[in-house]
Amino acid sequence: QVQLVESGGGLVQPGGSLRLSCAASGFSFSIYGMGWYRQAPGKQRELVASISGGRTNYADSVKGRFTISRDNAKNTVSLQMNSLKPEDTAVYYCNRFPIPYKNWGQGTQVTVSS
Repeated sequence: QVQLVESGGGLVQPGGSLRLSCAASGFSFSIYGMGWYRQAPGKQRELVASISGGRTNYADSVKGRFTISRDNAKNTVSLQMNSLKPEDTAVYYCNRFPIPYKNWGQGTQVTVSS
């Protein structure tokens, strides 16, 4: 059974940094692309970063501030978030990319506020 467990969120001031982690199990992690997605209140879930075949891609809104990485030996994917802005406030999820699994994890809340 696919399991995705996100962690590392919290409350941070504008300009601050956070590092999110995701532990994946139940599927052949190393052969799939992975992504970080987020959902802000009242908005649809959106893809913010992906890593697939050694390539990384970012949404324009986070480019230059966020960095996605993965460790296939540990079945983990991480998201380093720097220069955080209030508009980055959302619940962040990891999932397969480009086709997410139907069962999402619980996500981790990121709140950027002074």
